[in-house]
Amino acid sequence: MTAPAGGRTRTAPVPGPADWLLARLAVVEERVRQAIALRTGEDPGPDLPETPFDPFRGLYVSDEMAPHLLDVPAGPLTPASAGAALAAAVRDREDAATAAGAAPPVRRLAGDFGLDDLALDVLLVALAPDVDTRFERCYGYLNDDVTCRHATVGLALTLCGVPPASATARRLFAAGAPLRAGGLLDVFDSGRPYPTRGLRVPDRVTAHLLGDDSLPAGLPVSFGPAAAPCPVEGPLAGVVRHVARLLAHPWPVHLRESHDRDGTATTVAEAALARQGLSALVLDLTALDRETDPGASVRAALLEARLRGCGLIAGPVGVPVGPPGGPPLRALLAPLADPPVPVVFTGSRPWDARWTPVPPVAAECPPLTGAERAAVWRHELRTHTQEPDEAAVTAGARHRAGPRRIRAMAAAACRQAAAQGVPVDAAAVRSATRPWSTGALDRLARRIRPAVGWPDLVLPERTHEQLRDLARRVRHRDLVLGEWRLRPGGGRGRGVSALFSGGSGTGKTLAAEVVAGDLGLDLYTVDLATVVDKYIGETEKHLEQIFAEAEAADAVLLFDEADAVFGRRTATQDAHDRYANTGTSYLLQRLESFDGLALLTTNMHANVDPAFLRRLDLVVPFPAPDEARRRALWDRCLGPAVPRADDVGAEALAALAGAFDLSGGAIRCSVVTAAYRAADEGRPVAMADLLAAVRQEYAKLGRYVDESRFPPERTS
Repeated sequence: MTAPAGGRTRTAPVPGPADWLLARLAVVEERVRQAIALRTGEDPGPDLPETPFDPFRGLYVSDEMAPHLLDVPAGPLTPASAGAALAAAVRDREDAATAAGAAPPVRRLAGDFGLDDLALDVLLVALAPDVDTRFERCYGYLNDDVTCRHATVGLALTLCGVPPASATARRLFAAGAPLRAGGLLDVFDSGRPYPTRGLRVPDRVTAHLLGDDSLPAGLPVSFGPAAAPCPVEGPLAGVVRHVARLLAHPWPVHLRESHDRDGTATTVAEAALARQGLSALVLDLTALDRETDPGASVRAALLEARLRGCGLIAGPVGVPVGPPGGPPLRALLAPLADPPVPVVFTGSRPWDARWTPVPPVAAECPPLTGAERAAVWRHELRTHTQEPDEAAVTAGARHRAGPRRIRAMAAAACRQAAAQGVPVDAAAVRSATRPWSTGALDRLARRIRPAVGWPDLVLPERTHEQLRDLARRVRHRDLVLGEWRLRPGGGRGRGVSALFSGGSGTGKTLAAEVVAGDLGLDLYTVDLATVVDKYIGETEKHLEQIFAEAEAADAVLLFDEADAVFGRRTATQDAHDRYANTGTSYLLQRLESFDGLALLTTNMHANVDPAFLRRLDLVVPFPAPDEARRRALWDRCLGPAVPRADDVGAEALAALAGAFDLSGGAIRCSVVTAAYRAADEGRPVAMADLLAAVRQEYAKLGRYVDESRFPPERTS
């Protein structure tokens, strides 16, 4: 620090990463100059013309030069006093910076990868042409081959003062040595003699030493700490502490979660690494199927983690990885089997001992509880709004998602609300959660967006209360089954299932839509035509896809006419009966382990297997409506928007309800038919239209028509 004129002090600029690297390369430059001087002093030979530089040197060998090819000394370079002094000065400055807590990148790299002075010097010799193009021509001259403009094994050892014939020095270039095992140095041209094999430093290593730590393009990794910290209390916080203790040892950890798309395990791993003072680099193994060389991507991710000095999270493990016909998972995970950095594998599948020589340490990651989900939602919404709406937090917490998915949902809800100029409310949150219902669920089931509510149901009070009890079970299952520990054993999930039993048109599907709307969830009606397959085992595969996707999307499954799939098992007479019973037994087990809301409807209660009834949480009866409810249904189906003639009043609707014993579905069909008749003539709906529609409905249902109750049909 100096004091210039004016009385103010000026601080010397702090060397940057590139400055430290260029200082090291200055030492390499001195050695190259000495090697060139040595070569030019001995060449040409005594019998050759005194031509200091042959323009075709390295391209041919003349008859005059051939006898003198072996006259050039093959020994190592002896560093000149100027080069030795410069190297000592650079080391002194690096020692001072390291002691001050600002170690140069070159020193940090050597320490993190276990490089000794010789290995570091070899790395710098190989790296020099990537930083300064002058070294290209110099290396071509020293290699006696103008096409070989990169460092070779022999040239690197010669410049470092080591005999190329030294067996100890050659170990530097072995596959298991720190330089190559760490991904810092590549040796190519394996068909050439060992001293003339080329050396290459990956561009990422050079960029790191120059101070550029941007992620390589195309590498399926993300970097950064967890955006939503785990709750201080609760089961998940205990898992974070446990994983942090495991990461204190040099062993990889397998953190198993409930579902690959949950993201909870990744957040727990990030928090555990943070407790160790480390950032996290996340490698998405599912993205390797787009890579031509997935193994290179895994090695590049490990190199990135080592360069940054952070931990690596890889997952989900167990899903198909890489292109078809690519290397097996064991080969891909080989670099991570005994990692030099903390590694956490995530995934929902149990670890297969064939994946690595020694399985990692296992740990379980439970899904978020309702209170933990609410805390994450509140945290994420607070990053966008000053004080989040509790109704929005409650609506979001109903979705059984992990922290990473909650983060994306909250951001989508805030963007949508901002685009509409409204605050983030429960409706915006529910709308933002819908895009996560994808995959096989959309292919094998039909989505219904709930558009009705409790006032739209015309049911007996007992049925109405059972439906509300069903919604309460779903809303508070995490508290009752999780925190209060009332979940039974036997591999049972936290799902809720119910059977809606009643005649056709009594409101079973409408009730399912109301329950789903009250919970803020989408309703998926399973299309049995796409599920049931004539080939053995295919039906079970389709159903497994539906259940798995519904768990991931947190959707409500509706099996309409469930007796077609959940029917009674029969006595085994032939192979068809045996496989049909096997499918029913599979459904019994899968429904019991399902973690979502499954609704079954049937109008033939007696055909449902009794084993299903035992596993159901509720059996809700839907009786045919009595006269008072039929009167309410007529009025509700006509609604306030349909224009009514003067003869369609309260007394007329009461007369219709008393005269015709129709279900709610039949009443709605009658109203629609009457509305079309009135619309065709451009007038309000009249009583004659309703009666004609009822006559048509009776005929459709195959019921007896008492013509004395109907006006005569009009003829054209």
